[in-house]
Amino acid sequence: MRSTNLRDQTISFQKEFIHVPERIFHLVDLAYNLWWSWHPEARMVFKLLDRPAWKASGHNPIKMLRSLPEESLNRAATSKLFLRHYDAVISAFYSDIEDENCWFSQNVSMDGCSPVIYFSAEYGLHHSLPLYAGGLGFLAGDYIKECSDLGMPLVAIGFMYPKGYMRQVIDDDGWQHTVDEVLDRRAAPIMQVCLQQGKPLIVQVPMINPPLYIAVWKVMVGRIPLYLLDTDISLNEPSMRTISARLYSGDKNQRLLQEIVLGIGGMQVLHVLGISHSIIHLNEGHAAFALLERIRRSREKGSPYSRALEDVMNTTVFTTHTPVPAGHDIFPLELMDTYFSSYYPLLGLSRNEFYQLGADSDSIPSGFNMTALALRLSTYHNAVSKKHKETAYEMWKDRIPQIKQDPGSFEYVTNGIHTKTWIDPKMLRLFNEYLGQNWLSRQDSRIIWELIEDIPDALLWKNHMLLKLKLINRICKRSRIAWFERDISPALVLAEGSLLDPMIMTIGFSRRFATYKRADLIFSDKERLLRLLCHPTRPIQIIFAGKAHPDDDPGKEILQRIILAAKDPVFQGRIAFVENYDEQLSQYLVHGVDLWLNNPVPPMEACGTSGMKAALNGVPQVSIPDGWWLEGYNTKNGWVFGKERDERDDMRDASALYDLLEEEIVPLYYATDEQGIPHGWVTVMKEAMKAVGCSFTMKRMVTEYVNKFYVKAHEYQVQEKEKGISSPVSDTFPV
Repeated sequence: MRSTNLRDQTISFQKEFIHVPERIFHLVDLAYNLWWSWHPEARMVFKLLDRPAWKASGHNPIKMLRSLPEESLNRAATSKLFLRHYDAVISAFYSDIEDENCWFSQNVSMDGCSPVIYFSAEYGLHHSLPLYAGGLGFLAGDYIKECSDLGMPLVAIGFMYPKGYMRQVIDDDGWQHTVDEVLDRRAAPIMQVCLQQGKPLIVQVPMINPPLYIAVWKVMVGRIPLYLLDTDISLNEPSMRTISARLYSGDKNQRLLQEIVLGIGGMQVLHVLGISHSIIHLNEGHAAFALLERIRRSREKGSPYSRALEDVMNTTVFTTHTPVPAGHDIFPLELMDTYFSSYYPLLGLSRNEFYQLGADSDSIPSGFNMTALALRLSTYHNAVSKKHKETAYEMWKDRIPQIKQDPGSFEYVTNGIHTKTWIDPKMLRLFNEYLGQNWLSRQDSRIIWELIEDIPDALLWKNHMLLKLKLINRICKRSRIAWFERDISPALVLAEGSLLDPMIMTIGFSRRFATYKRADLIFSDKERLLRLLCHPTRPIQIIFAGKAHPDDDPGKEILQRIILAAKDPVFQGRIAFVENYDEQLSQYLVHGVDLWLNNPVPPMEACGTSGMKAALNGVPQVSIPDGWWLEGYNTKNGWVFGKERDERDDMRDASALYDLLEEEIVPLYYATDEQGIPHGWVTVMKEAMKAVGCSFTMKRMVTEYVNKFYVKAHEYQVQEKEKGISSPVSDTFPV
């Protein structure tokens, strides 16, 4: 068995060889650490190295460095201009990731705590690493970036997806197709974990038959190591090699194997690498098998099941994200038997006792629910907004007695966004000037955000219009490239945004195309929509983006309806759908539209963060009262329509939206002075920035997790130690 403990062996992290002159050799270290992705000054170093090559690489420094000729690198190594910027950035980079005088060390009493282990099935870090499907991944990516900024000791576990989620291609009939686009690992900011002499580390998933092996890759996210699990290796049978091929397989067997690899395999990788850990944080239920593996290891050490269970529960944080029943993984018991019939006896449980852990209720289990498993095996579990807490409690209180017996045990931590990632560099410079150079370190202070009022309306509006022009130019370029490379029809070129006008009020809608998100709500009354789009003096235009799951035909049908509307000449090119939505396009959209639209069926929006990203950049939101907007809306920073909880009524909600646009929102946008400045609208922009900037940041979110959960879990361990009881589930050997 290959999974022997490697604490006494040499582990290396093999990078793709990139030759650079000695004077600038730290460029390689910088390129292999995604710290550059949220520091504009670091990205500027790569731009200064060769701006055309930076653009051609898709803002991927590894790909760029591998393509640059030697003479370009030698020229940079002797350029005074380049070296000034290089030296400053490299100094800031190492100072930041090695600083021991960080927020965590100064503000948190968790002396001697080993790293928190953070599990997530996806991470949205940068488009050069397509390891995400949508909001859950971006949230996880933002979380570990903020942990790096704050000096939070954390190790992240995820999947290497060589085919990512999906590359979306729209045909002339408006139907979504999935095209494989395999990640070039040699041109990505990842390192393979190797043994001595460069031999790749291979780990066997314990207690699972047939044998299943994992290769391991490492991504550095500032201070935080993210380990990615990869089954695409020759030791595995062909069917097993595809387990980690792409996110969220629709095949139940493949999905179950993914979650076995992530949870049980992830715990084994930690053990093999010798990474100390005691607290586990699950971002959704996909990795909940990790908790079973902790219990199994405790039983292997001789602990009784009850003791191991208590320890696991008191050192586990579980975050649930979806109030939509279909969003919770449930596996047939017969399928579970295939892989767990020899596993659950090792826990000291009978078959029925084991399946009761994942039962939807206390009755005879009919399926194994991963969310139910995570809830039963965690003391600390939370929803992701105040409203979601109410919804999730109602969903689970009658299924899991411990929740009903102690309603206060179900907490909430409202999601936030990583400010440095989602603020546009132009807006960042404006904030630096008016909020002060150190405003980011005080971003959770309301007083700081009041300084937004000092930004002149004309300057803020000019900044916004530049970002809007940048967005529309980018969309036009994408449609032009699609026309050239794929020979799509002229009608589809127009539908993808070629006729967008930067002088027209622009609404953005960017979501996963699930039916409950109602992307097509605004099409409920064609005549009213036409009046809004084609008004002679106050027209609007709408940009849509997003993907339907490959197996979600109803979602694809909604997407097709929007594409066909965008192709319809009656709408005069005022509707655009931008194909293959990704992290880069997301940045352009939340920076450049005028208004963000959000209209899911309540209460199915657990939180939502795209509106936060838009608001940070001065883009107000108009939304159904659901998710974070119930906490964020203050009557001055945007608009609300529809009802918080009622029977679904699309026509009623659409009518309310039309009324709001016609009577209030659009007139306010077009009410300009002689210089073309809409002062009333800019007032709403500033209120949007102030409201989100303090209360909905990732810094606030991480500190809440630390204070509400991590500190308590650590205190439990300290108390047990003081009683002379060692933790049976904690690996406390040094890294």
